Amino acid sequence: MPTETPHTTAAALEEGAVPAAPAAPAPRRLGLALAVIATAQLMVVLDLTIVTVALPHIQTALHFSGSNLEWVVNGYAVAFGGLLLLGGRAGDLLERRRVFIAGLLVFSLASLLGGLATDQAWLITARAAQGVGAAMAAPTALSLIAVTFPEGPPRTRATAVYSATAILGIPVGLVAGGLLVTYASWRWVMFVNVPIGLVVAALAARVLPQSGRRAGRFDLPGAVTATAGVAALVYGLSNAATTPDGASHWGDAKVIAALAAAAVLLAAFAVIETRSTDPLLPVRVLRSRDRTGAYLISLCVGTALLGMFFFLTLFIQEVWGYSPLKTGVAYLPFVPVVLAATVVTQHAVTRIGARPLLIAGSTLGAGGMFWLSRITEHSTFVGGMLGPEMVLGAGLGPLFVLIFLVGLTKVRNDDAGVASSLVNVGQQVGGSVGLAILGTVAWSAVAGSLRSQAAAAATAGVHATGARAAEVQARMYDHALATGFSRGYLVSAGVLALAVIIALTMIRVTRQDLSGTGAEPMAPADDARSSNPA
Repeated sequence: MPTETPHTTAAALEEGAVPAAPAAPAPRRLGLALAVIATAQLMVVLDLTIVTVALPHIQTALHFSGSNLEWVVNGYAVAFGGLLLLGGRAGDLLERRRVFIAGLLVFSLASLLGGLATDQAWLITARAAQGVGAAMAAPTALSLIAVTFPEGPPRTRATAVYSATAILGIPVGLVAGGLLVTYASWRWVMFVNVPIGLVVAALAARVLPQSGRRAGRFDLPGAVTATAGVAALVYGLSNAATTPDGASHWGDAKVIAALAAAAVLLAAFAVIETRSTDPLLPVRVLRSRDRTGAYLISLCVGTALLGMFFFLTLFIQEVWGYSPLKTGVAYLPFVPVVLAATVVTQHAVTRIGARPLLIAGSTLGAGGMFWLSRITEHSTFVGGMLGPEMVLGAGLGPLFVLIFLVGLTKVRNDDAGVASSLVNVGQQVGGSVGLAILGTVAWSAVAGSLRSQAAAAATAGVHATGARAAEVQARMYDHALATGFSRGYLVSAGVLALAVIIALTMIRVTRQDLSGTGAEPMAPADDARSSNPA
Protein backbone atom coordinates (compact mmCIF):
# COMPACT_ATOMS: atom_id res chain seq x y z
CA MET A 1 0.00 0.00 0.00
CA PRO A 2 1.59 3.29 -1.02
CA THR A 3 2.18 5.82 1.69
CA GLU A 4 1.64 9.55 1.67
CA THR A 5 3.27 12.17 3.81
CA PRO A 6 1.27 14.91 5.47
CA HIS A 7 2.89 17.36 3.07
CA THR A 8 1.78 15.53 -0.07
CA THR A 9 -1.72 15.14 1.35
CA ALA A 10 -1.90 18.85 2.13
CA ALA A 11 -0.69 19.70 -1.37
CA ALA A 12 -3.32 17.47 -2.89
CA LEU A 13 -6.02 19.11 -0.85
CA GLU A 14 -4.87 22.57 -1.84
CA GLU A 15 -5.10 21.52 -5.50
CA GLY A 16 -8.71 20.44 -4.94
CA ALA A 17 -8.24 16.66 -4.93
CA VAL A 18 -9.32 14.53 -2.02
CA PRO A 19 -7.09 11.48 -1.55
CA ALA A 20 -8.79 8.10 -1.58
CA ALA A 21 -7.05 7.16 1.67
CA PRO A 22 -5.71 9.23 4.52
CA ALA A 23 -2.04 9.75 5.09
CA ALA A 24 -0.30 6.86 6.84
CA PRO A 25 2.47 8.02 9.18
CA ALA A 26 4.70 5.53 10.97
CA PRO A 27 2.95 3.31 13.55
CA ARG A 28 4.73 4.97 16.49
CA ARG A 29 3.63 8.40 15.29
CA LEU A 30 0.09 7.12 14.81
CA GLY A 31 0.11 5.91 18.41
CA LEU A 32 1.24 9.29 19.69
CA ALA A 33 -1.34 11.05 17.53
CA LEU A 34 -4.10 8.82 18.92
CA ALA A 35 -2.95 9.45 22.50
CA VAL A 36 -3.16 13.21 21.94
CA ILE A 37 -6.60 13.04 20.31
CA ALA A 38 -8.00 10.67 22.96
CA THR A 39 -6.68 12.78 25.84
CA ALA A 40 -8.29 15.89 24.40
CA GLN A 41 -11.61 14.09 24.01
CA LEU A 42 -11.40 12.78 27.58
CA MET A 43 -10.81 16.31 28.87
CA VAL A 44 -13.81 17.72 26.98
CA VAL A 45 -16.22 14.94 28.05
CA LEU A 46 -14.91 14.84 31.61
CA ASP A 47 -15.87 18.49 31.99
CA LEU A 48 -19.54 17.59 31.55
CA THR A 49 -19.59 15.76 34.89
CA ILE A 50 -16.60 16.91 36.94
CA VAL A 51 -18.30 20.25 37.65
CA THR A 52 -21.58 18.56 38.66
CA VAL A 53 -20.00 17.08 41.79
CA ALA A 54 -18.71 20.51 42.81
CA LEU A 55 -21.99 22.43 42.34
CA PRO A 56 -22.97 22.55 46.05
CA HIS A 57 -19.51 23.92 46.94
CA ILE A 58 -19.65 26.46 44.10
CA GLN A 59 -23.10 27.56 45.25
CA THR A 60 -21.82 28.19 48.79
CA ALA A 61 -18.59 29.90 47.74
CA LEU A 62 -20.07 32.28 45.15
CA HIS A 63 -23.58 32.63 46.65
CA PHE A 64 -25.47 31.26 43.65
CA SER A 65 -29.24 31.03 43.69
CA GLY A 66 -30.72 27.71 42.54
CA SER A 67 -31.74 29.04 39.13
CA ASN A 68 -28.42 30.78 38.48
CA LEU A 69 -26.46 27.69 39.54
CA GLU A 70 -27.98 25.80 36.61
CA TRP A 71 -26.04 28.09 34.28
CA VAL A 72 -22.73 26.74 35.53
CA VAL A 73 -23.80 23.63 33.60
CA ASN A 74 -26.05 25.20 30.95
CA GLY A 75 -23.55 27.91 29.97
CA TYR A 76 -21.13 25.21 28.87
CA ALA A 77 -23.83 23.08 27.21
CA VAL A 78 -25.37 25.94 25.18
CA ALA A 79 -22.04 27.20 23.83
CA PHE A 80 -20.75 23.68 23.16
CA GLY A 81 -23.89 22.45 21.42
CA GLY A 82 -24.54 25.65 19.50
CA LEU A 83 -21.06 25.94 18.01
CA LEU A 84 -20.31 22.30 17.18
CA LEU A 85 -21.29 22.47 13.51
CA LEU A 86 -19.32 25.67 13.05
CA GLY A 87 -16.32 24.19 14.86
CA GLY A 88 -16.35 21.10 12.68
CA ARG A 89 -16.60 23.10 9.45
CA ALA A 90 -13.87 25.47 10.61
CA GLY A 91 -11.55 22.48 10.82
CA ASP A 92 -12.44 21.47 7.25
CA LEU A 93 -11.74 24.96 5.90
CA LEU A 94 -8.97 26.36 8.08
CA GLU A 95 -6.87 23.22 8.72
CA ARG A 96 -7.85 20.75 11.41
CA ARG A 97 -4.70 20.67 13.50
CA ARG A 98 -4.70 24.45 13.80
CA VAL A 99 -8.36 24.58 14.90
CA PHE A 100 -7.83 21.64 17.28
CA ILE A 101 -4.89 23.37 19.01
CA ALA A 102 -6.75 26.69 19.12
CA GLY A 103 -9.71 24.95 20.76
CA LEU A 104 -7.46 23.38 23.40
CA LEU A 105 -5.86 26.73 24.20
CA VAL A 106 -9.24 28.48 24.49
CA PHE A 107 -10.49 25.66 26.72
CA SER A 108 -7.38 25.83 28.93
CA LEU A 109 -7.49 29.62 29.30
CA ALA A 110 -11.21 29.53 30.10
CA SER A 111 -10.58 26.83 32.72
CA LEU A 112 -7.90 28.99 34.36
CA LEU A 113 -10.23 31.99 34.44
CA GLY A 114 -13.06 29.83 35.78
CA GLY A 115 -10.89 28.60 38.63
CA LEU A 116 -10.05 32.20 39.54
CA ALA A 117 -13.70 33.35 39.45
CA THR A 118 -14.84 35.56 42.32
CA ASP A 119 -18.48 36.10 41.27
CA GLN A 120 -21.29 34.40 39.40
CA ALA A 121 -21.06 36.26 36.09
CA TRP A 122 -17.31 35.59 35.88
CA LEU A 123 -17.73 31.83 36.36
CA ILE A 124 -20.67 31.51 33.96
CA THR A 125 -18.77 33.45 31.29
CA ALA A 126 -15.74 31.21 31.77
CA ARG A 127 -17.93 28.13 31.43
CA ALA A 128 -19.38 29.46 28.17
CA ALA A 129 -15.83 30.09 26.92
CA GLN A 130 -14.96 26.50 27.82
CA GLY A 131 -17.88 25.44 25.64
CA VAL A 132 -16.47 27.48 22.74
CA GLY A 133 -13.11 25.74 23.08
CA ALA A 134 -14.76 22.32 23.35
CA ALA A 135 -16.83 23.00 20.21
CA MET A 136 -13.59 23.66 18.32
CA ALA A 137 -11.64 20.71 19.74
CA ALA A 138 -14.22 17.88 19.87
CA PRO A 139 -15.29 17.64 16.19
CA THR A 140 -11.78 18.29 14.88
CA ALA A 141 -10.43 15.55 17.17
CA LEU A 142 -12.73 12.98 15.55
CA SER A 143 -12.14 14.32 12.04
CA LEU A 144 -8.38 14.04 12.63
CA ILE A 145 -8.94 10.32 13.18
CA ALA A 146 -10.80 10.15 9.87
CA VAL A 147 -8.01 11.82 7.89
CA THR A 148 -5.04 10.34 9.79
CA PHE A 149 -6.02 6.67 10.13
CA PRO A 150 -6.82 4.65 6.98
CA GLU A 151 -10.17 2.85 6.77
CA GLY A 152 -10.01 -0.69 8.06
CA PRO A 153 -8.26 -1.99 11.21
CA PRO A 154 -6.21 1.19 11.88
CA ARG A 155 -9.27 3.43 11.91
CA THR A 156 -11.36 0.85 13.79
CA ARG A 157 -8.71 0.63 16.55
CA ALA A 158 -8.42 4.41 16.74
CA THR A 159 -12.20 4.82 16.87
CA ALA A 160 -12.45 2.19 19.63
CA VAL A 161 -9.95 4.11 21.76
CA TYR A 162 -11.64 7.45 21.03
CA SER A 163 -15.12 6.12 21.81
CA ALA A 164 -13.93 4.47 25.03
CA THR A 165 -12.62 7.83 26.26
CA ALA A 166 -15.91 9.46 25.24
CA ILE A 167 -17.85 7.08 27.49
CA LEU A 168 -15.34 6.87 30.32
CA GLY A 169 -15.06 10.64 30.63
CA ILE A 170 -18.45 10.66 32.39
CA PRO A 171 -17.64 8.33 35.34
CA VAL A 172 -14.02 9.51 35.47
CA GLY A 173 -15.31 13.06 35.85
CA LEU A 174 -17.44 11.98 38.80
CA VAL A 175 -14.46 10.26 40.48
CA ALA A 176 -12.07 13.13 39.77
CA GLY A 177 -14.63 15.69 40.93
CA GLY A 178 -15.17 13.79 44.16
CA LEU A 179 -11.44 13.58 44.83
CA LEU A 180 -10.75 17.23 44.06
CA VAL A 181 -13.70 18.56 46.06
CA THR A 182 -12.89 16.29 49.01
CA TYR A 183 -9.15 16.86 49.20
CA ALA A 184 -8.58 20.23 47.49
CA SER A 185 -11.16 22.81 46.41
CA TRP A 186 -13.95 23.25 43.88
CA ARG A 187 -11.58 25.54 41.98
CA TRP A 188 -9.44 22.55 41.07
CA VAL A 189 -12.20 21.05 38.94
CA MET A 190 -11.33 24.00 36.67
CA PHE A 191 -7.59 24.24 37.26
CA VAL A 192 -7.02 20.55 36.46
CA ASN A 193 -7.74 21.22 32.77
CA VAL A 194 -4.98 23.82 32.41
CA PRO A 195 -1.82 21.67 32.50
CA ILE A 196 -3.51 18.85 30.58
CA GLY A 197 -4.73 21.19 27.84
CA LEU A 198 -1.39 22.95 27.45
CA VAL A 199 0.58 19.69 27.27
CA VAL A 200 -1.84 18.17 24.76
CA ALA A 201 -1.72 21.34 22.61
CA ALA A 202 2.10 21.28 22.61
CA LEU A 203 2.20 17.61 21.66
CA ALA A 204 -0.46 18.11 18.98
CA ALA A 205 1.78 20.61 17.20
CA ARG A 206 4.50 17.94 17.03
CA VAL A 207 2.72 14.66 16.34
CA LEU A 208 -0.48 15.47 14.44
CA PRO A 209 -0.19 15.74 10.66
CA GLN A 210 -1.36 18.83 8.84
CA SER A 211 -4.53 18.12 6.89
CA GLY A 212 -4.27 21.08 4.56
CA ARG A 213 -6.73 23.92 4.02
CA ARG A 214 -9.71 23.38 1.75
CA ALA A 215 -10.52 26.03 -0.80
CA GLY A 216 -13.85 27.57 0.05
CA ARG A 217 -15.57 30.12 2.23
CA PHE A 218 -17.71 30.09 5.32
CA ASP A 219 -21.44 29.76 4.83
CA LEU A 220 -22.22 32.76 7.05
CA PRO A 221 -26.05 32.57 6.87
CA GLY A 222 -25.88 28.84 7.59
CA ALA A 223 -23.43 29.36 10.44
CA VAL A 224 -25.63 32.02 12.08
CA THR A 225 -28.90 30.06 11.77
CA ALA A 226 -27.35 26.72 12.82
CA THR A 227 -25.48 28.16 15.80
CA ALA A 228 -28.42 30.22 17.02
CA GLY A 229 -30.90 27.40 16.33
CA VAL A 230 -29.02 24.69 18.22
CA ALA A 231 -28.18 27.11 21.06
CA ALA A 232 -31.86 28.11 21.35
CA LEU A 233 -32.90 24.44 21.33
CA VAL A 234 -30.43 23.52 24.08
CA TYR A 235 -31.40 26.62 26.08
CA GLY A 236 -35.12 25.91 25.79
CA LEU A 237 -34.77 22.27 26.73
CA SER A 238 -32.42 23.10 29.61
CA ASN A 239 -35.11 25.30 31.15
CA ALA A 240 -38.17 23.22 30.26
CA ALA A 241 -37.98 20.29 32.64
CA THR A 242 -40.29 19.94 35.60
CA THR A 243 -38.44 20.92 38.79
CA PRO A 244 -38.16 18.88 42.02
CA ASP A 245 -41.19 20.67 43.47
CA GLY A 246 -43.32 19.22 40.67
CA ALA A 247 -43.77 22.53 38.82
CA SER A 248 -43.72 22.18 35.04
CA HIS A 249 -41.86 24.82 33.02
CA TRP A 250 -42.82 23.67 29.51
CA GLY A 251 -45.36 26.48 29.38
CA ASP A 252 -42.95 29.21 30.53
CA ALA A 253 -42.69 32.12 28.11
CA LYS A 254 -38.91 31.85 27.82
CA VAL A 255 -39.12 28.11 27.07
CA ILE A 256 -41.82 28.54 24.42
CA ALA A 257 -39.94 31.46 22.85
CA ALA A 258 -36.64 29.54 22.79
CA LEU A 259 -38.14 26.37 21.28
CA ALA A 260 -40.15 28.36 18.71
CA ALA A 261 -37.04 30.32 17.75
CA ALA A 262 -35.10 27.05 17.44
CA ALA A 263 -37.75 25.60 15.11
CA VAL A 264 -37.73 28.69 12.88
CA LEU A 265 -33.93 29.02 12.81
CA LEU A 266 -33.29 25.33 12.11
CA ALA A 267 -35.95 25.32 9.35
CA ALA A 268 -34.25 28.38 7.82
CA PHE A 269 -30.90 26.59 8.13
CA ALA A 270 -32.25 23.59 6.21
CA VAL A 271 -33.48 25.84 3.39
CA ILE A 272 -30.20 27.77 3.27
CA GLU A 273 -28.13 24.59 3.08
CA THR A 274 -30.04 23.23 0.08
CA ARG A 275 -29.34 26.46 -1.83
CA SER A 276 -25.82 27.35 -0.71
CA THR A 277 -22.93 26.76 -3.09
CA ASP A 278 -20.59 26.12 -0.14
CA PRO A 279 -22.87 24.91 2.67
CA LEU A 280 -21.95 24.54 6.32
CA LEU A 281 -23.70 21.14 6.29
CA PRO A 282 -23.54 19.65 2.77
CA VAL A 283 -26.65 17.62 2.05
CA ARG A 284 -24.43 14.90 0.58
CA VAL A 285 -23.24 14.06 4.11
CA LEU A 286 -26.82 13.09 5.05
CA ARG A 287 -27.58 11.17 1.86
CA SER A 288 -25.99 8.06 3.33
CA ARG A 289 -28.61 6.09 5.31
CA ASP A 290 -25.80 4.56 7.33
CA ARG A 291 -24.36 7.88 8.46
CA THR A 292 -27.80 9.38 9.13
CA GLY A 293 -28.72 6.27 11.10
CA ALA A 294 -25.53 6.61 13.15
CA TYR A 295 -26.37 10.26 13.94
CA LEU A 296 -29.89 9.29 15.06
CA ILE A 297 -28.54 6.50 17.27
CA SER A 298 -26.08 9.03 18.71
CA LEU A 299 -29.07 11.24 19.56
CA CYS A 300 -30.79 8.30 21.29
CA VAL A 301 -27.68 7.41 23.30
CA GLY A 302 -27.19 11.01 24.41
CA THR A 303 -30.85 11.25 25.42
CA ALA A 304 -30.75 8.07 27.50
CA LEU A 305 -27.27 8.31 29.01
CA LEU A 306 -26.80 11.79 30.45
CA GLY A 307 -30.18 11.76 32.18
CA MET A 308 -29.41 8.35 33.64
CA PHE A 309 -26.09 9.50 35.14
CA PHE A 310 -27.69 12.68 36.50
CA PHE A 311 -30.60 10.99 38.25
CA LEU A 312 -28.69 7.94 39.43
CA THR A 313 -26.01 10.17 40.96
CA LEU A 314 -28.68 12.18 42.75
CA PHE A 315 -30.44 9.01 43.92
CA ILE A 316 -27.45 7.28 45.48
CA GLN A 317 -26.40 10.48 47.25
CA GLU A 318 -29.86 11.49 48.47
CA VAL A 319 -31.33 8.06 49.24
CA TRP A 320 -28.35 5.81 49.87
CA GLY A 321 -26.34 8.59 51.53
CA TYR A 322 -23.20 8.21 49.39
CA SER A 323 -20.54 10.92 49.58
CA PRO A 324 -19.38 12.54 46.30
CA LEU A 325 -16.22 10.41 46.35
CA LYS A 326 -18.08 7.17 47.10
CA THR A 327 -20.53 8.04 44.32
CA GLY A 328 -17.68 8.27 41.82
CA VAL A 329 -16.21 4.98 43.05
CA ALA A 330 -19.61 3.30 42.62
CA TYR A 331 -19.32 3.92 38.87
CA LEU A 332 -15.84 2.38 38.55
CA PRO A 333 -17.06 -1.17 37.66
CA PHE A 334 -18.59 0.47 34.59
CA VAL A 335 -15.08 1.22 33.28
CA PRO A 336 -13.60 -2.27 32.65
CA VAL A 337 -16.88 -3.47 31.14
CA VAL A 338 -16.92 -0.62 28.63
CA LEU A 339 -13.24 -1.17 27.79
CA ALA A 340 -13.78 -4.90 27.26
CA ALA A 341 -16.84 -4.21 25.08
CA THR A 342 -14.92 -1.77 22.88
CA VAL A 343 -12.09 -4.30 22.41
CA VAL A 344 -14.56 -7.02 21.44
CA THR A 345 -16.31 -4.63 19.04
CA GLN A 346 -13.00 -3.60 17.47
CA HIS A 347 -12.21 -7.23 16.57
CA ALA A 348 -15.76 -8.28 15.70
CA VAL A 349 -16.91 -5.45 13.45
CA THR A 350 -15.01 -6.54 10.34
CA ARG A 351 -16.11 -10.15 10.88
CA ILE A 352 -19.84 -9.84 11.57
CA GLY A 353 -20.53 -6.24 10.52
CA ALA A 354 -21.82 -3.12 12.21
CA ARG A 355 -25.56 -3.80 12.03
CA PRO A 356 -25.66 -6.93 14.26
CA LEU A 357 -23.39 -5.22 16.80
CA LEU A 358 -25.51 -2.06 16.85
CA ILE A 359 -28.65 -4.16 17.37
CA ALA A 360 -26.99 -6.18 20.13
CA GLY A 361 -25.56 -3.08 21.81
CA SER A 362 -28.87 -1.22 21.74
CA THR A 363 -30.71 -4.27 23.07
CA LEU A 364 -28.22 -4.74 25.91
CA GLY A 365 -28.38 -1.03 26.71
CA ALA A 366 -32.18 -1.07 26.81
CA GLY A 367 -32.11 -4.19 28.98
CA GLY A 368 -29.62 -2.66 31.42
CA MET A 369 -31.71 0.51 31.65
CA PHE A 370 -34.88 -1.51 32.25
CA TRP A 371 -33.11 -3.42 35.02
CA LEU A 372 -32.03 -0.11 36.53
CA SER A 373 -35.68 1.01 36.54
CA ARG A 374 -36.34 -1.72 39.14
CA ILE A 375 -34.20 0.12 41.70
CA THR A 376 -35.87 1.05 45.01
CA GLU A 377 -34.85 2.77 48.21
CA HIS A 378 -34.28 -0.70 49.69
CA SER A 379 -32.06 -2.00 46.86
CA THR A 380 -28.48 -3.03 47.53
CA PHE A 381 -25.55 -1.73 45.51
CA VAL A 382 -24.94 -5.13 43.88
CA GLY A 383 -28.53 -5.78 42.83
CA GLY A 384 -29.69 -2.23 42.30
CA MET A 385 -26.73 -0.56 40.60
CA LEU A 386 -23.79 -2.89 39.89
CA GLY A 387 -25.70 -5.37 37.74
CA PRO A 388 -27.53 -2.78 35.62
CA GLU A 389 -24.43 -0.63 35.06
CA MET A 390 -22.42 -3.64 33.86
CA VAL A 391 -25.12 -4.70 31.38
CA LEU A 392 -25.47 -1.09 30.27
CA GLY A 393 -21.69 -0.77 29.83
CA ALA A 394 -21.61 -3.94 27.72
CA GLY A 395 -24.18 -2.36 25.41
CA LEU A 396 -22.73 1.15 25.29
CA GLY A 397 -19.24 -0.06 24.30
CA PRO A 398 -20.34 -1.27 20.84
CA LEU A 399 -22.72 1.68 20.37
CA PHE A 400 -20.09 4.35 20.94
CA VAL A 401 -17.50 2.65 18.74
CA LEU A 402 -19.93 2.15 15.88
CA ILE A 403 -21.71 5.51 15.85
CA PHE A 404 -18.29 7.14 15.47
CA LEU A 405 -17.08 4.57 12.93
CA VAL A 406 -20.25 4.40 10.81
CA GLY A 407 -20.72 8.17 11.12
CA LEU A 408 -17.45 8.62 9.23
CA THR A 409 -17.77 5.72 6.77
CA LYS A 410 -16.95 6.76 3.21
CA VAL A 411 -17.14 10.43 4.14
CA ARG A 412 -15.08 12.75 1.96
CA ASN A 413 -11.97 14.12 3.66
CA ASP A 414 -13.18 17.68 3.16
CA ASP A 415 -16.45 16.78 4.93
CA ALA A 416 -14.83 14.90 7.84
CA GLY A 417 -15.17 17.85 10.24
CA VAL A 418 -18.88 18.40 9.69
CA ALA A 419 -19.57 14.65 9.78
CA SER A 420 -17.71 14.43 13.09
CA SER A 421 -19.60 17.40 14.50
CA LEU A 422 -22.94 15.73 13.69
CA VAL A 423 -22.05 12.79 15.95
CA ASN A 424 -21.21 15.25 18.73
CA VAL A 425 -24.32 17.36 18.06
CA GLY A 426 -26.45 14.24 18.42
CA GLN A 427 -24.98 13.47 21.82
CA GLN A 428 -25.04 17.06 23.07
CA VAL A 429 -28.58 17.84 21.94
CA GLY A 430 -29.63 14.36 23.07
CA GLY A 431 -28.27 15.09 26.54
CA SER A 432 -30.39 18.24 26.73
CA VAL A 433 -33.46 16.39 25.43
CA GLY A 434 -32.87 13.62 27.95
CA LEU A 435 -32.56 15.94 30.92
CA ALA A 436 -35.70 17.84 29.86
CA ILE A 437 -37.89 14.80 29.18
CA LEU A 438 -36.55 12.57 31.94
CA GLY A 439 -36.66 15.48 34.36
CA THR A 440 -40.29 16.13 33.53
CA VAL A 441 -41.26 12.45 33.86
CA ALA A 442 -39.20 11.83 37.00
CA TRP A 443 -40.06 14.95 39.02
CA SER A 444 -43.74 14.78 38.06
CA ALA A 445 -43.82 11.19 39.35
CA VAL A 446 -41.95 12.23 42.51
CA ALA A 447 -44.53 14.94 43.24
CA GLY A 448 -47.39 12.56 42.48
CA SER A 449 -45.95 9.90 44.77
CA LEU A 450 -45.59 12.36 47.64
CA ARG A 451 -49.20 13.49 47.24
CA SER A 452 -50.55 9.94 47.12
CA GLN A 453 -48.50 8.87 50.14
CA ALA A 454 -49.68 11.90 52.13
CA ALA A 455 -53.30 11.17 51.16
CA ALA A 456 -52.93 7.50 52.13
CA ALA A 457 -51.43 8.44 55.50
CA ALA A 458 -54.26 10.90 56.16
CA THR A 459 -56.87 8.30 55.22
CA ALA A 460 -55.24 5.76 57.55
CA GLY A 461 -55.24 8.29 60.35
CA VAL A 462 -51.45 8.28 60.75
CA HIS A 463 -50.30 11.30 62.74
CA ALA A 464 -46.63 11.53 63.74
CA THR A 465 -44.87 14.32 65.58
CA GLY A 466 -41.29 15.32 66.34
CA ALA A 467 -38.52 12.93 65.36
CA ARG A 468 -41.03 10.32 64.25
CA ALA A 469 -42.62 12.77 61.80
CA ALA A 470 -39.21 13.63 60.32
CA GLU A 471 -38.44 9.93 59.90
CA VAL A 472 -41.76 9.32 58.16
CA GLN A 473 -41.20 12.30 55.84
CA ALA A 474 -37.71 11.04 54.95
CA ARG A 475 -39.02 7.57 54.11
CA MET A 476 -41.80 9.04 51.99
CA TYR A 477 -39.35 11.23 50.08
CA ASP A 478 -36.93 8.33 49.49
CA HIS A 479 -39.79 6.21 48.14
CA ALA A 480 -40.96 9.08 45.93
CA LEU A 481 -37.47 9.53 44.46
CA ALA A 482 -37.21 5.81 43.75
CA THR A 483 -40.65 5.82 42.09
CA GLY A 484 -40.00 8.93 40.00
CA PHE A 485 -36.50 8.03 38.88
CA SER A 486 -37.66 4.53 38.00
CA ARG A 487 -40.14 6.10 35.54
CA GLY A 488 -37.30 8.14 34.06
CA TYR A 489 -35.17 5.04 33.53
CA LEU A 490 -38.09 3.36 31.78
CA VAL A 491 -38.18 6.28 29.34
CA SER A 492 -34.43 5.86 28.78
CA ALA A 493 -34.95 2.16 28.12
CA GLY A 494 -37.59 3.05 25.54
CA VAL A 495 -35.23 5.50 23.83
CA LEU A 496 -32.53 2.81 23.56
CA ALA A 497 -35.18 0.41 22.19
CA LEU A 498 -35.81 3.06 19.51
CA ALA A 499 -32.09 2.80 18.66
CA VAL A 500 -32.67 -0.92 17.98
CA ILE A 501 -35.36 0.00 15.44
CA ILE A 502 -33.09 2.57 13.78
CA ALA A 503 -30.29 -0.01 13.49
CA LEU A 504 -32.70 -2.56 12.00
CA THR A 505 -34.21 -0.20 9.42
CA MET A 506 -31.38 2.16 8.44
CA ILE A 507 -27.97 0.55 8.89
CA ARG A 508 -26.76 -1.32 5.80
CA VAL A 509 -23.01 -0.66 5.87
CA THR A 510 -21.04 -3.75 4.84
CA ARG A 511 -18.02 -5.39 6.40
CA GLN A 512 -16.06 -4.47 3.28
CA ASP A 513 -16.88 -0.79 3.78
CA LEU A 514 -15.53 -0.88 7.33
CA SER A 515 -12.46 -2.90 6.41
CA GLY A 516 -11.46 -0.33 3.81
CA THR A 517 -11.64 -2.82 0.93
CA GLY A 518 -14.97 -1.69 -0.46
CA ALA A 519 -14.44 2.05 -0.60
CA GLU A 520 -15.36 3.81 -3.79
CA PRO A 521 -13.01 6.38 -5.28
CA MET A 522 -13.81 9.89 -4.11
CA ALA A 523 -14.45 12.66 -6.56
CA PRO A 524 -12.33 15.79 -6.50
CA ALA A 525 -13.60 18.36 -4.02
CA ASP A 526 -13.99 21.08 -6.62
CA ASP A 527 -16.13 18.85 -8.83
CA ALA A 528 -18.42 18.08 -5.92
CA ARG A 529 -18.74 21.71 -4.95
CA SER A 530 -19.62 22.71 -8.47
CA SER A 531 -22.56 20.29 -8.49
CA ASN A 532 -25.91 21.12 -6.95
CA PRO A 533 -25.50 20.27 -3.26
CA ALA A 534 -29.18 19.47 -2.92
